Amino acid sequence: MIVTLTPNPSIDRTITLSEPLVRGEVIRSTTSHDDPGGKGVNVAQVVRNAGQLAVAVLPGDHDDPLLVRLRELRLTHRAVPTGLPSRINITLAEPDGVTTKINSPGPELEQAHLDQLVREVAREGVGARWAVLSGSLPSGVDLGWYADVIAALADDGLAIALDTSGEPLRLAVERVPAAISLLKPNTEELADLVDTDPDSLVDIEAIVDAARPLLAAGVGAVLLTRGSMGAMLLTDDGTWTVDAPPVQARSTVGAGDSALAGYLLGVLDGLDPAKRLTLAVAYGSAAASLPGSTMPGPSDLPTLTEARRWNEG
Repeated sequence: MIVTLTPNPSIDRTITLSEPLVRGEVIRSTTSHDDPGGKGVNVAQVVRNAGQLAVAVLPGDHDDPLLVRLRELRLTHRAVPTGLPSRINITLAEPDGVTTKINSPGPELEQAHLDQLVREVAREGVGARWAVLSGSLPSGVDLGWYADVIAALADDGLAIALDTSGEPLRLAVERVPAAISLLKPNTEELADLVDTDPDSLVDIEAIVDAARPLLAAGVGAVLLTRGSMGAMLLTDDGTWTVDAPPVQARSTVGAGDSALAGYLLGVLDGLDPAKRLTLAVAYGSAAASLPGSTMPGPSDLPTLTEARRWNEG
């Protein structure tokens, strides 16, 4: 089983445009729909769609539209009431698959809410194999909160996957690297973490050099998603790469979350690193081929491209 923590969830409103977005112009939409959002919520949906057990932990009141939608989807979740409405994130989807996201900051949670979220993860984590901590932090939360959460969960026997960015990512890696079983950055997030130019992280050797200090510090593995270039898996035992299969991109929303879920599904199934990475890219590509915030299932997967091991030097 996998338990996910999404401290700053959202209602994802996807507006599909009839023509390319032009700043300052009036653009007509063809459709608009709302989906439950937040990186951990997305991961839990993909895991559930694949027939594995998943529980999403998040803040929200029983009558909040986000929680109502989760119940409609029959996604198992544990919500911490806050008395505050969930934020609404807007995605503008152009006909060629380009998406523009407008993310709201989210409500300010009290410390009691944050503490209860951690307790819920610990409670649901009993018997689980992975805890996935993902997404941005709510307004006003200490940027080292993820590091504190990881430290609090470290003795519970859970493998921890972290998917965040900026200072929360940096502080977690700085303070509790050995307690992080898996990091899931994209190229820009990795570049920011190691203080380098994203354009320098193009060839495999440069990426390996950038990730090496993270592994040396104790991080178990780095799953680097690279968009249309595929993904890489970096561990102390080796590096694997895989190209993205050709798909017609409709929306990139949730592609990285789906890739993370695919990788963890591979772990749960006992697959070797190459096959885990292959499955990760298959799920990420499937998400990109679906409209809006639709999360993929096994029937959506494209033809798999086999991951290959990279031999240094």
